[in-house]
Amino acid sequence: MAAVASMADIEATAQRLGIDLSSVDLDSISLPPGEDFGIISDDEEILHQEEPPEFEAGFGNIIVVDNLPVVAPEKFEKLEGVIRKIYSQIGVIKEGGLLMPVNPETQKTLGYCFVEFNTPQEAELAREKTHGYKLDKSHIFSVNMFDDFEKYMKVPDQWTPAEIMPYTPGENLQQWLTDEKARDQFVIRAGTFTEVFWNDARQLMPELVYHRQYWTESFIQWSPLGTYLATVHRQGAAVWGGATTFNRLMRYAHPQVKLIDFSPGEKYLVTYSSHEPSNPRDTHRVVITIFDVRTGKVMRDFKGNADEFAVGGSGGLSGVSWPIFRWGGGKDDKYFARIGKNMISVYETETFTLIDKKSLKVENVVDFSWSPTDPILALFVPELGGGNQPARVSLVQIPSKAELRQKNLFSVSDCKMYWQSNGEYLAVKVDRYTKTKKSTYTGFELFHIKERDIPIEVLELDNKNDKIIAFAWEPKGHRFAIIHGDSPRPDISFYSMRSAHNTGRVSKLTTLKSKQANALYWSPAGRFIVLAGLKGFNGQLEFYNVDELETMATGEHFMATEIEWDPTGRYLATSVTSVHEMENGFHLWSFNGKLLYRIPKDHFYQFLWRPRPPSLLTQEKEEEIAKNLRKYSKKYEAEDQDVSLQLSEQDRKKRKMLQEEWDAWVLKWKQLHEEERELRVELRDGEASDKEEEYEAKEVEVEEVLEVSEEIVSFDLDQE
Repeated sequence: MAAVASMADIEATAQRLGIDLSSVDLDSISLPPGEDFGIISDDEEILHQEEPPEFEAGFGNIIVVDNLPVVAPEKFEKLEGVIRKIYSQIGVIKEGGLLMPVNPETQKTLGYCFVEFNTPQEAELAREKTHGYKLDKSHIFSVNMFDDFEKYMKVPDQWTPAEIMPYTPGENLQQWLTDEKARDQFVIRAGTFTEVFWNDARQLMPELVYHRQYWTESFIQWSPLGTYLATVHRQGAAVWGGATTFNRLMRYAHPQVKLIDFSPGEKYLVTYSSHEPSNPRDTHRVVITIFDVRTGKVMRDFKGNADEFAVGGSGGLSGVSWPIFRWGGGKDDKYFARIGKNMISVYETETFTLIDKKSLKVENVVDFSWSPTDPILALFVPELGGGNQPARVSLVQIPSKAELRQKNLFSVSDCKMYWQSNGEYLAVKVDRYTKTKKSTYTGFELFHIKERDIPIEVLELDNKNDKIIAFAWEPKGHRFAIIHGDSPRPDISFYSMRSAHNTGRVSKLTTLKSKQANALYWSPAGRFIVLAGLKGFNGQLEFYNVDELETMATGEHFMATEIEWDPTGRYLATSVTSVHEMENGFHLWSFNGKLLYRIPKDHFYQFLWRPRPPSLLTQEKEEEIAKNLRKYSKKYEAEDQDVSLQLSEQDRKKRKMLQEEWDAWVLKWKQLHEEERELRVELRDGEASDKEEEYEAKEVEVEEVLEVSEEIVSFDLDQE
């Protein structure tokens, strides 16, 4: 934790440095990234146990521009105007914030200047944009942060060897995978609490592992292989790990971070923030940083206006798509890419620079996606020239940038790409205009990626005018499902890319008519799928076995907003988050549609299963286990029987406890009854018996005057 100085210390330091504190605008001071001014955040409860970070005070909003022309006084104003014009396009220069020192003897400039911006973020962006800027042939800008000079001046002249710290083994971050009951973990966020549980389906209830209040200030996110749990804070992001302890493993300084994204192999973490511009007419300024997850080292950062990152994709902030950078090359984290205007920039993680030092030029490209397993890009380019140049989908090999396959498409309205999880197939949903251009119809282009020359099949629905509501591949499989037709009861069709009768060709398996469903959720293990009706369908669920083409069960989770399978495909979680004010909480189901337990939670925000890494078993070994499953299952059937007996024993103990509580209550009142015997005898005029049959019941009528009223009668005497 940073040391907190007293006011007397501050005044003494200011006097020593010749600073008049009364002239300092304290509101304009911005702390360096990562500095918390000695105030511990809610997520820093153990900071006092750590080594204090170095205090980095300085002038973070000032840059030094070197390699300027050395000019005489008569050209001073012209040079100042050029510099001001360059840097005022990037940020707001403070009044009197441009200073060019002059040689007192020659009265010429010294070849460098200081530029002071409103914020450190503007200064960082100015350094990023203008370092290496070519003013003319002889003057190329060398731009540095003012604070860097002080930092490098502190480097000692004499080298001293680094202190070698003794090795202390860390916690096994995969220990949770060795759970004897083979359970999975999940994390929930409700109210101000974040809690991690084991899913103990045999006990029909979750088992709490860890809970913490104010663990995150925004949201939580598991890493793709389940090793880390990430939290988001004002100062940046942090990752935590372990089976039960969840110690903090690393912090990543990024003030005002809004979004984060892990690379598929968990090697890198991408953080994103968006900042209000000083000039209201400008767009938001975006800062993206890529960290090494284990060391916390900044590998690369990207800064610029939101317009520079606003091409393609959806789901971002201020017009920016997310994730801006999409990872490719499988779990090796070798490549990442982003889309730009008429280009796709592909970077490799060995140097974090562009492949071949240049972007892939693709005229009018609007979308791309990586194969989940191979370094292959699928690109979509819409029609150009009013249809004279057709739309196309291209497959490009990385890093060679060679085009593997291309398909031209005509009269295209829209296009969306779906990769199968093993990268074996690519489905391209193509919306085309009819001849009249007044309506559209949909078809699919199906790429066989692993086959020679990548053959393409065309699939059209029986009624090609049906609206496509949802599409989903079977994980690790060759089947896919489509919801098509008109609401409220569309049809659901299942297809296979290789069936017994049509090897290597797509064929329809079945169509389910008039289903209350608008979303598809395949089990991660394949075979089973949940046909879900969310939003307008109020949480209708149908558990379907695609192998047998039969419904196993139906259910309902009223107002459900989220559905997620556990990574093994054994259990399904449905939840109602705080988008609804009522019914917040989650339900746990078995794969075949049996409701196991319900957990209500007010102000429920997130439910996330902890992902599992891929199995270390070979395909042959998995097939052998599946073949001999009955032999292995005997052990687990015995365990299930033990659990069943244990539950029966628990029920018996519970009933016994309730009986004992009842007996104790009866005994208590019998004792009280005995203690009041003398009082009852006295009230009965000496009669001692409590037996009702020894008394004679008589009905006695008692009249009681409830009210007396007076009536005044007046007479007219004259009339008499």
